Amino acid sequence: MTDGGKRFHFTARVSWVGGREGMLQAPGLPTIAVSAPPEFRGRGDTWTPEHLCVSAAASCYMTTFAAVAESSRLEFKSLTVDAEGKLEKTASGYELTEIVLKPALTVRSVNDIDRAGRLLEKAKKHCIVSNAMRTPVRIETRVYHEQTPACPCPTIEPSSPQVDLSGG
Repeated sequence: MTDGGKRFHFTARVSWVGGREGMLQAPGLPTIAVSAPPEFRGRGDTWTPEHLCVSAAASCYMTTFAAVAESSRLEFKSLTVDAEGKLEKTASGYELTEIVLKPALTVRSVNDIDRAGRLLEKAKKHCIVSNAMRTPVRIETRVYHEQTPACPCPTIEPSSPQVDLSGG
């Protein structure tokens, strides 16, 4: 660490409550139940370590993008990040072999679409959690332009005869 550098500490505690279940706590944050996934004889209604790992990558990416967009003065209307982790049996045991993040971004101006794509890539490069993982994190971006719907919406005439699927 260089002189004047900053150091941050984040703490958490998991307390076993029985079986393959526990309670996850951190100072000042809500406690959440955690469990092994049902595939590994855990509950199906609690957060799992696998969910938390995938969620950590997604939430870090979202907050990193928000910071990058702010510093770049990119105005956007919305951002959602769908995330999926792939757990596979490997020679060394079960591993998360890939996490795919699918950010969907809506920008305020059509002129910002290309720049938004570059900033989404920049966020991937600077995401602390993804950079700390051994699992590759792939990004599949979608950028939209905010549009005002036409009112009333124009009707569209079908180009082919309608097919009755009701069975009647």
